[in-house]
Amino acid sequence: MRKPAAVRKPAAAVKPAAARRPTLRYEREAWRSGAGLLAAIDEVGRGALAGPVSVGVVLLSSDTKPAPLGVADSKLLTPQARERLVPRIRRWALDSAVGHATAVEIDRIGIIAALRLAAERAVSQLSAEPEWVLLDGNHDYLSVRDGLFDWGFEEPDRWRCRVPVRTLIKGDMKCSSIAAASVLAKTERDRILIGLAEQYPHYGFEENKAYSSPQHHAALLEHGPCAIHRCSWNLPGRDGWFDLPSSWTGLIERSRLNRLVEADQLPELLELPEGCPPVRGDLPGGLTVGSPMGENGPMMSAGIAR
Repeated sequence: MRKPAAVRKPAAAVKPAAARRPTLRYEREAWRSGAGLLAAIDEVGRGALAGPVSVGVVLLSSDTKPAPLGVADSKLLTPQARERLVPRIRRWALDSAVGHATAVEIDRIGIIAALRLAAERAVSQLSAEPEWVLLDGNHDYLSVRDGLFDWGFEEPDRWRCRVPVRTLIKGDMKCSSIAAASVLAKTERDRILIGLAEQYPHYGFEENKAYSSPQHHAALLEHGPCAIHRCSWNLPGRDGWFDLPSSWTGLIERSRLNRLVEADQLPELLELPEGCPPVRGDLPGGLTVGSPMGENGPMMSAGIAR
């Protein structure tokens, strides 16, 4: 008698990563170990060509309930879904805020330092100071390090991070707290860019939110950068990507000027576009002629949209 063929069990369905809901698992692990108030932080706008970089933060405690239904990485949500979630997130968290660093500040201190500045401004708005931080990504740009990021900005009450920081790659897809922070940051920055689109109509900010796009590239080639472009970055038209318009004379040298102690000493070298004046006066942090801007040198290029 022939032995019946073995029946194969169907393979277990693998749930796509994008469909998995973030949870509070990582947060609760820390709370069970005795951690206190949590500040979960995520950024938006790191890779944009113009406008601010924005950092969202939510403050949570160990008795926090599960996040509102629908909270997820902001990149996976429609603008309408993000807008609906904002009031729910603000009711759910003990407190929340969004901080920004402008394009001028990004040009002056670099994107990594600007991320920290925006995060410090966000946490400074909270009603209580966190006892630990959960930070999206693999790089801790928050923790205070002696001799770094001493910018000289006149903000004496700005929060500085001297608490433990845990970084988590793809944290906005795993942690409800980071996902909520990303929704707040994305929604507020989008509103800013939609408003700026009325002031600078050529670049399509209402659609591309200042990220790289064909319309944005074409507008840069035709009109040059406006006052909110990050002029130290590799904007289209530089480094042989396109023919450089005559109105952009010297733009390639902008990032080098930002590293000089006194840009005023070399006015004859450059004739920069009106919207991108060189930084005047001494730069913070003890920078000298030709010295790199700390950890920020590799980051001065057009990046991937967030």
